[in-house]
Amino acid sequence: MTTLTMAKALNAGLRRALEADPKVLLCGEDIGKLGGVFRITEGLQKDFGEHRVIDSPLAESGIVGTAVGMAMRGYRPVVEIQFDGFVFPAYDQIVTQVAKLRFRTQGRQSLPVVIRIPFGGGIGAVEHHSESPEAYFSHTPGLKVVTCSNPSDAYWMIQQSIASDDPIIFLEPKRRYHDKGEVDVDATPLPLHQATVAREGTDVTLLAYGPMVRTCLDAAAAAEEEGRSLEVVDLRTLSPIDTATVVRSVQKTGRAVVVHEAQQNLGLGAELSARITEHCFYSLEAPVLRVAGYDMPYPPSRVEDEYLPDLDRVLDAVDRSLAH
Repeated sequence: MTTLTMAKALNAGLRRALEADPKVLLCGEDIGKLGGVFRITEGLQKDFGEHRVIDSPLAESGIVGTAVGMAMRGYRPVVEIQFDGFVFPAYDQIVTQVAKLRFRTQGRQSLPVVIRIPFGGGIGAVEHHSESPEAYFSHTPGLKVVTCSNPSDAYWMIQQSIASDDPIIFLEPKRRYHDKGEVDVDATPLPLHQATVAREGTDVTLLAYGPMVRTCLDAAAAAEEEGRSLEVVDLRTLSPIDTATVVRSVQKTGRAVVVHEAQQNLGLGAELSARITEHCFYSLEAPVLRVAGYDMPYPPSRVEDEYLPDLDRVLDAVDRSLAH
């Protein structure tokens, strides 16, 4: 076991992927000499060269468009979008080219592109630096969307994503970059598109992903002091959703609360609520509840703590669920 921050675990995973396959290339703004804004790619250009860790122009559409060409020529490009709010200039390339090329060619052309996006709030950043765009991409057929919540998953999931022949949106919860955890580099990882039960419980299921998993684990620990047993499910993959794991947990507890940073309206919580209702209707003891960001643009950093779901808001939803 090695103790790493999530940032260092991602760096180690990228390094291992570069070592394993000479066709793996990294590309993005300032990822080479600087090592990226969050230093996720620090030291990789020095060790693998400028031809494999490429400092790109400041042009997200060009970065993703170039990655499409690289993938068609047999490479496995991993591109970094510097901040979540900067992805939208590349949105056209992602949804019209990256997501559709395999279908358009009837499976003859795979597109193994990984698009890394630091996402979410909690770092006190300015406008366009704290978005949660996951629903846009999860709604797009042809894309797979995954997000890690801890260093071990970060290490393994980035490697699994790079090895996949499908295009993957890889969401990294930026406010968890410095969280530490144990990483077993010799372990057998979970399948990439499988959810996991991060904490067993019997009274209410908390469904979360990315930055909110830790928040839900903290809520479960606090609830235990009051005699309540909360189960926490880390979704890990947002498209495809591992419905089977979700259903098993909710059928056991009879109650579900979905927690995410993104706005509530038409977010992942809405899709999860619908699936739970379809599959668990006769097991539910209360309506599925959602704890999410408010339906407004991300606020100035000084008031982001009022916007982001926290332990108190999660426990309030648990109280309302148990009151039914």
